[in-house]
Amino acid sequence: MFGLGVQELMLILIIAMFFFGGKKLPEIAKGLGKGIREFKHASEGRDNEEEAVEAKKDATEAKKDATEAKKKTESKV
Repeated sequence: MFGLGVQELMLILIIAMFFFGGKKLPEIAKGLGKGIREFKHASEGRDNEEEAVEAKKDATEAKKDATEAKKKTESKV
């Protein structure tokens, strides 16, 4: 993988955690994964029906995340 070993990858991960913080890093990875998935599907030329199903899944996940975040903020107050 580009000539990177385990030690180099761990160092990059530690530096990324330092810059972005432990809470923000999973959100960044999730967004990056969605972007790569969308690019892959666009390059394959998926059907509109498949895109609609995927969009519905994403909307459901976003709604679930928003509900969880709301519950967390309510419990802090």
